[in-house]
Amino acid sequence: MGEWIVGAFINLFGSIAINFGTNLLKLGHNERERHLLGSDGVNGKMNLKPIIYFQSWRIGIVFFFLGNCLNFISFGYAAQSLLAALGSVQFVSNIAFAYFVLNKMVTVKVLVATAFIVLGNVFLVAFGNHQSPVYTPEQLTEKYTNIAFLLYLLALISIVALHHSIYKRGELLFAVSGHDLRPYWSMLLPFSYAVVSGAVGSCSVLFAKSLSNLLRLAMSNGYQLHSWFTYSMLLLFLSTAGFWMTRLNEGLSLFDAILIVPMFQITWTFFSICTGFIYFQEYQVFDALRTTMFILGMMCVFIGISLLAPDESKVSGPETKDSSLDSMVSSAMSTETSRYCMNPLYDLHKVKNL
Repeated sequence: MGEWIVGAFINLFGSIAINFGTNLLKLGHNERERHLLGSDGVNGKMNLKPIIYFQSWRIGIVFFFLGNCLNFISFGYAAQSLLAALGSVQFVSNIAFAYFVLNKMVTVKVLVATAFIVLGNVFLVAFGNHQSPVYTPEQLTEKYTNIAFLLYLLALISIVALHHSIYKRGELLFAVSGHDLRPYWSMLLPFSYAVVSGAVGSCSVLFAKSLSNLLRLAMSNGYQLHSWFTYSMLLLFLSTAGFWMTRLNEGLSLFDAILIVPMFQITWTFFSICTGFIYFQEYQVFDALRTTMFILGMMCVFIGISLLAPDESKVSGPETKDSSLDSMVSSAMSTETSRYCMNPLYDLHKVKNL
């Protein structure tokens, strides 16, 4: 069995574990919220149990932690572009968990979206990069100074700067004119916000893979992890991952989740794949057929993720809307090594605002 298959399976199990854990975390916060609603006023808030007292939340934390550990390990055995694309499998597993754990209804549209995601992942796995060599710290350092990667990094910085300026421009116009903005700003604002978030957040995957590579090297060849390069990668990972996690949380408070969540996932996946292609030169194994099929697989995954956003016009009533938003947040916040536990933060924010 090839090492990439091992990495793919480890990532698959890790992703499912993260999604299961995230749904249990959400279930714990739902129980806590019901406990608050069943209490009387101020006394209820004062007597509200900490979230750690709810068993579903405690079990969820265990699964979430184990899943992230598995995903981290998987980066040492498979290509970054392949694993980044496989992150979308959590949207598939989320349907089963949302149905059985959170008692959500599964619509035909969701099933169609799932079919697109599954088909896309089949193409990505079949035609993606199946190589993941172990690099020495010197080789990794050399790749960070490669001219192609530096040009890509410059392009990435330019994209971030452009979309940040677009977002700030729209934010200023919104502050001046209130809700009286041209219709395209309603899509451009969250899109620009998601592009900046995904572009920077995707770098955390690169640094996580570098760290996983060093860990694998230490286990096989006795490499000493105590070095400036290891600490640099760790610092960069924590910085970019923290930025991504913060933007996820802020994005949910600034925009409607049915709009921003698919944008977050698509931009993060796209930039993660591009970063792996350029830095590890994963494109070198692609011929015309594999390139075409890989792009087709990415398009299927992105279409499926887009279809998961429910039609806002069909959302009727506050309770139905909340249910739809919660389902979407539960789906997307369980993705990426970045796959940080944002659902509990979102639900806790709702509880505090009651």
